[in-house]
Amino acid sequence: MNDSKNITFLEKKRHTHISWNPWHGCIKISPGCKYCYVYRQDKMFGIETGSDNVRKNADFDLPLRRKRDKSYKLPPNSIVFTCFTSDFFVDLADQWRQDAWDMIRARKDLTFFIFTKRIDRFSICTPTDWGDGYENVIIGCTVENQAMVNFRLPIFKQLPIKHKAIIAAPLLEKIDISQYLDQSIEEVSVGGESGAYARICDYTWVTDIRRQCIEKDVSFCFHQTGAKFLKDGKLYSIQRKYQISQAAKANINYRIGKNNYPE
Repeated sequence: MNDSKNITFLEKKRHTHISWNPWHGCIKISPGCKYCYVYRQDKMFGIETGSDNVRKNADFDLPLRRKRDKSYKLPPNSIVFTCFTSDFFVDLADQWRQDAWDMIRARKDLTFFIFTKRIDRFSICTPTDWGDGYENVIIGCTVENQAMVNFRLPIFKQLPIKHKAIIAAPLLEKIDISQYLDQSIEEVSVGGESGAYARICDYTWVTDIRRQCIEKDVSFCFHQTGAKFLKDGKLYSIQRKYQISQAAKANINYRIGKNNYPE
């Protein structure tokens, strides 16, 4: 369980914090968006999020930027958490997405990890040479309740994507994803909701997803407890800085050998 070569993908996020946010801002589309951290952070800085306020960021071309010594600012073999202050497939970013794909294609030495709640837009947002997927792109389909499981995962299952992950976060209720688990899913990662208004994440929901993954031999990662965490009948309020470490202490991650992610 502690073999570093078999570390699950989202566990690497605890040690690797390379982010690229080509645009910022989003539109709430489902229950998981209700207390979105992007809206929460923007409010702290007096920024209006949503509506028509999706904007291209100043570091849009970050993957291609170089240092004075001509080396890339984003070093080779890095995992790049992409567009985590928006949704890569939000319609208000359609005008910039092709240029973003061009940079992703150019940096084959990087692995780009993209979460989305808009998997239904995936097919109209991919580049013409996508084929069965880019080797250096991982798509994580986010689901937060059974309704979103039933809507998003049938679409996700049929899409041509080389590297797929299911992200059950913020987990808002017990869900059944078992019929969508097979060897095309490289990892399922589960997390609770953060923030002052976070909804409860029940540990029994987490362990039930783990059970489903073990039965289908799919890697599982519990990456975050959330701020309101119910375990053994007791409700815990967990500060943001401890939510990842407390999830790790549960020691329930499940690996199926070495994942197909760059080490």
